Amino acid sequence: MRILKLSALALVLGTTSALMAQDPHLGFGINLGFPTGDFRSKTYPPTVDVPVEPFDGYDVGLGGQMTISFPVDPTFAIRMNFNAMSTSGTSTATGYTDQTLKHELFGIGGEMQFFLNGGAMRHRGTFLLLGASADFERFDRSDSSNTWDWWGDTPTDTTRKSRLAGTAGIGHSFGYGGGARFNLEVTFHKTLSGNDIARKEPPSADFMKVSFGWVF
Repeated sequence: MRILKLSALALVLGTTSALMAQDPHLGFGINLGFPTGDFRSKTYPPTVDVPVEPFDGYDVGLGGQMTISFPVDPTFAIRMNFNAMSTSGTSTATGYTDQTLKHELFGIGGEMQFFLNGGAMRHRGTFLLLGASADFERFDRSDSSNTWDWWGDTPTDTTRKSRLAGTAGIGHSFGYGGGARFNLEVTFHKTLSGNDIARKEPPSADFMKVSFGWVF
């Protein structure tokens, strides 16, 4: 057991030293999120309060991200990702007033980058992404009939949720000289926990994310 602990400590120290020995690459990007599955459209069964089938649907979301990529060797890097996205939608039910939906997400994640052409040190070329994130989400549902309360605000039903998510995708950094590089990524975001509809939890926030930005 002591040997295993010493080996693990040596591995952590070795990895930390390798990361500190390399210059990290800071990135900024604008994200477009295209909902998929139940997050894109979902029909719910009738209830006592609403005896018809409500239909929820979300449109394309808009957000941004900041990344810090630490190269470990020419083909591999570890990246931190801080991202946020806002997505609007509508809930409809026959005979009832439409409701406005809004989903806000802030995520903190860690990702592995595999550079196919050995460009991790200078962050250039094509790379594969695989990682996980902690998502802090807010779901808002409000009446679309312009009904106002005493304080001048539209009544809103809010649900907050912290969940685990996974990401996988592909990206490419354009440019071969020094300085900033244009960066393009396409990834799939999948909620992994806290999405049990039977327990009245929000649906998975699953979406394809297209990111445009720069890496320095």
